[in-house]
Amino acid sequence: MDHDARAGSAGLGLDGKRVLLTGAASGIGRATATLLAGLGAELVLVDVAPLAEVEAEVRRAGAKATTRVGNLADEPFLQALAAEEGIFAFANCAAVFSREGWREDLSAEARFDLLMRINVRAPLVLGNAFVDRMGERGGGFIVLVGSAAGRNGGGIAGGTPLDYAASKGAVHTLVRSLSRHGVGRNVLVNGVAPGPVDTPLARGLPFAPSALPLGRMGRVDEIAWPIAFLCSPAASYISGAVLDVNGGAFVG
Repeated sequence: MDHDARAGSAGLGLDGKRVLLTGAASGIGRATATLLAGLGAELVLVDVAPLAEVEAEVRRAGAKATTRVGNLADEPFLQALAAEEGIFAFANCAAVFSREGWREDLSAEARFDLLMRINVRAPLVLGNAFVDRMGERGGGFIVLVGSAAGRNGGGIAGGTPLDYAASKGAVHTLVRSLSRHGVGRNVLVNGVAPGPVDTPLARGLPFAPSALPLGRMGRVDEIAWPIAFLCSPAASYISGAVLDVNGGAFVG
């Protein structure tokens, strides 16, 4: 596969390229799905939540889409995703956040295990499988969504749970490890670390968006664009990077 990035928007073109996207039903994942559809990608949409609405959006944009509804903590479902054929790019937007009231039906230990299975094990298993599969096909792109919380322990937005911050720090390390594993086979692995983003989840955090450097939280499309860029041939010489997208709230 040729990763030659041409000048202008042509380098972002994903016409006919198959992209697997987790967390596609809402928030950053949904915004990324509609953006990738506009760039011509053929999408495999993955989420535990219903995907009918985002599938319809993708099809209205003129793109092809298939859906895979299931839980990334479920091992057979995860392994089935890892066996998907013909994937040009993989973007992992799925994650859980252990805020107050989350899964009170489980013990503290079980909640921690579930969070780590979804936030860390799932991108590890999928990333490792797609590095190998893409390498056999001549190359590809992988993007894992981390968090500013994984950079600084969660200080941008007060009240960020320790287990979530730890899981996102692990994702950033996974980006670097997978990059070393894949770059020699033309598989380029990168990450995006968002700061607070205007989603229903972030709106419940105990901090004032006006205190951020830009005076507001990020929009989902402002995170989707960097993800799409790193899924495309325009990012043909970037590997092992974690791109901070937080409006200047964290500079590392």
